[in-house]
Amino acid sequence: MSRVSKQPVSVPAGVEVSLGAQITVKGALGTLNLVPNRLVTVAQEGAEIRVAPVDDSAEANALAGTFRQLVNNMVTGVTKGFEKKLSLIGVGYRAQAQGEKLNLSVGFSHPVVMIMPEGVKVECPTQTEILIKGADRQAVGQMAAKVRAVRPPEPYKGKGIRYADERVVMKEAKKK
Repeated sequence: MSRVSKQPVSVPAGVEVSLGAQITVKGALGTLNLVPNRLVTVAQEGAEIRVAPVDDSAEANALAGTFRQLVNNMVTGVTKGFEKKLSLIGVGYRAQAQGEKLNLSVGFSHPVVMIMPEGVKVECPTQTEILIKGADRQAVGQMAAKVRAVRPPEPYKGKGIRYADERVVMKEAKKK
């Protein structure tokens, strides 16, 4: 059995979990759903959720650990939420949040407008910082990756959009 799946997921007060054809987690920041795999059993025991493989196969063992972490991320998401912080490095690079839209001026001849999916919010504390927040960890990470892909950091001058904790290894310029 997966060592990760042996640990129960604790459900804090104010979070409702319903099991069935779908695992539904409701909390202060929203509602998240997950369809369980047939190789995994999910059971609720009081204020804990336990995930176990159906049989001894390697696939069921791996999926038990994966589903335990997915349920844990759902519980964390509806209580605390997730956030990704991005930085814009470059002269004239700016970001501006307008409701569900993010306007990026990153050196192209036109501004890039990105629409946030449902459940994901964007903020710009300064013109060179982007904060992407939401309850669904996968959606927040995916949107942050899409924003970064507009202008990934280049290795010679370091210009571009990068994660706040990302370190770009700079290359030396070509010598004559």
